[in-house]
Amino acid sequence: MIVISIQGYSQDISTQKITWATLRDVKFTKKFNKEYELDFLYPTFGASLQKLEGKFVEIKGYVIPVSQNLYVLSAKPMAACFFCGGSGPESILQLNFTTKNRFKTDQIITVKGKFRLNSDNVDDLNYILDDASLIQFN
Repeated sequence: MIVISIQGYSQDISTQKITWATLRDVKFTKKFNKEYELDFLYPTFGASLQKLEGKFVEIKGYVIPVSQNLYVLSAKPMAACFFCGGSGPESILQLNFTTKNRFKTDQIITVKGKFRLNSDNVDDLNYILDDASLIQFN
C-alpha cells in the first residue's frame, strides 16, 4: 500500500489489479427508461465490486474506439464484444483518459484509473475508469 500524507490528509494511491472475472459480480434487471422510451439493463453490483468503488485499479483488455474521445476496454475483441458478439455488459469498461490517446481497434492494452460504478445513467457504461492512463501496450 502506498499512502501519501500532507498535513493530516492521507490518501491510499495503490493500484489493485483486477480481471474481467472480477466484473462478473453483477446482476441485471430489464427496466423501461422513460427518457429514451426503451428497455435497458440496469445493474445491481455485488459486494466485491462495491468495495472497488473509488479505488485505483489496473486491467488489461482490447480497445474499442467509439468516437474521437471515447474508448471502451473490452474483455474480448470487437467481433465478440458486447456490442457485436453477444457478451454481456459486464465485459466492457468506459475509459475516461486524462490525456488524448490514439488506439487501434482490438489493440491490447493495460490501463489504470479510478474505478466508478454506474447504475443509472444509460448514457455511460456500467463500469468507468476515471483519470485513466495507459500502463503498457501488450
